Amino acid sequence: MNVIDHVRDMAAAGLHSNVRILSSLLLTMSNNNPELFSPAQKYQLLVYHADSIFHDKEYRNAACKYSMALQQKKVLSKTSKVRTSTGGAASNIQAQSLPSEIEVKYKIAECYTILKLDKDAIAVLDGIPSRQRTPKINMMLANLYRKAGQERSAVTSYKEVLRQCPLALDAIIGLLSLSVKGAEVASMTVDVIQSIPNLDWLSVWIKAYAFIHAGDNQRAINTICSLEKKSLLRDNVDLLVSLADVYFRAGDTKNAILKFEQAQMLDPYLIKGMDVYGYLMAREGHLEDVEVLGGRLFNISDQHAEPWVISGCHSFYSKRYSRALYLGAKAIQLNSNSVQALLLKGAALRNMGRVQEAIIHFREAMRLAPCRLDCYEGLIDCYLASNGIREAMGMANNIYKTLGANAQTLTILATVCLEDPVTQEKAKTLLDKALAQRPDYTKAVVKKAELLSREQKYEEGIALLRNALANQSDCLLHRMLGDFLVAVNDYQEAMDQYSIALSLDPNDQKSLEGMQKMEKEESPSDATVELDGDDMEGSGEDGDLEGSDNEAAQWADQEQWFGMQ
Repeated sequence: MNVIDHVRDMAAAGLHSNVRILSSLLLTMSNNNPELFSPAQKYQLLVYHADSIFHDKEYRNAACKYSMALQQKKVLSKTSKVRTSTGGAASNIQAQSLPSEIEVKYKIAECYTILKLDKDAIAVLDGIPSRQRTPKINMMLANLYRKAGQERSAVTSYKEVLRQCPLALDAIIGLLSLSVKGAEVASMTVDVIQSIPNLDWLSVWIKAYAFIHAGDNQRAINTICSLEKKSLLRDNVDLLVSLADVYFRAGDTKNAILKFEQAQMLDPYLIKGMDVYGYLMAREGHLEDVEVLGGRLFNISDQHAEPWVISGCHSFYSKRYSRALYLGAKAIQLNSNSVQALLLKGAALRNMGRVQEAIIHFREAMRLAPCRLDCYEGLIDCYLASNGIREAMGMANNIYKTLGANAQTLTILATVCLEDPVTQEKAKTLLDKALAQRPDYTKAVVKKAELLSREQKYEEGIALLRNALANQSDCLLHRMLGDFLVAVNDYQEAMDQYSIALSLDPNDQKSLEGMQKMEKEESPSDATVELDGDDMEGSGEDGDLEGSDNEAAQWADQEQWFGMQ
């Protein structure tokens, strides 16, 4: 047993720090005396040394050392022909025991991916002949192609993963996200479903995710519910998180929160989807619960975007926009595909008056999640804030035509129409259609109430808000009802409604102002009505880190709040 064998055994045993020290010494010896180790042994040493550096998360250094190993492998290849003619079977056995060149290239691509050098990663993997690509190489390539917008190549790579591993469910989701038909994807799994017992649920699962990525939220909800009710899949955390997310996309906040809570109870260490859950809780005014949730997730892992997004949502709804911007940027740094982080940063930029930067972030969120309406809403809000009514109308009409006439798209289009006096009547018609479909859809109720306030139809507005509050309790609706009651001189009940609103969200400044105004005015009959829409349908959007360098510096020296604030 030679020294290289000892290095290999330590690497296999996970003694990475030991491998790093010993391999470094041996490589120095080899450089000073090239005859000390054979080309094959030096290649092994370089790979084991690079592996130990990779384990220490020094990815640039590791990529460099892996590249040196590949150069050494070329030297080895040149001498192998001579050695095989003289060494025979022994040389073949030695060659088979060497670290895989394909695996080394994968490791280099992994380093580049972590360093966000996606083009370099693609170049390395593209250099591997198709027939030699393992499933994990094809999976990495598919994800990189999709991120780079090379959809056709991504589809090809995902399909190759499924050809080799027909139960690779993340590859299935990848194909569905690229608009590949559910039936085509399902056809690639037929053989394995028929050959393995208790896999009959898989075709339904594929159908559910096909509906999700087609933006058909109601059918997705129905399909996932049918799966979740089956005894063998009951209480599956992944299904519950997906169901909660679809409820959220459909604008059903109550059921979304309920399902997120159910998933969290089943798995206290759950991270996936908790950024959306934290956002919903913050939007509902439960900031203390959001703070606790963020702290708990930081204790689980600070290397995921979710806890940073949750803390950012807490800051945003506490009106600390600079800090929310920093936290959103940190989340994006950890995961550039985090839609919720992009939405958070976009919303913070918008509220800080940096509308053009916010637009960039919302557009990136739209690219990553083309079926999430909150991405489009954030962009439309930016257009309206910069008086870009024409751009906002174009975007709203496009959403309406693409996703159909549902309560959400009707309300989005109506929101833009309300900004132009010429289209006020159209807005009213659209809102009536939205409420006919979903009488409890809060955004539609809010916009209809705003319109009734403009028209001074207070009694009609009161009836609308009472009906909406019959089956739900929402801070904004209670506050708006209080405003309408002031307009009809019903001050006592108005005070009650403001109190309920503040009990739901103690930070609701407008309800507090409404109460104080009534208490101070000697002539309550002179009270004026102030109606406002939901000041934040808080999504934000995309975000590169350049937009928040100052904010990052501002918060970098305050790590004591590290997620616990």
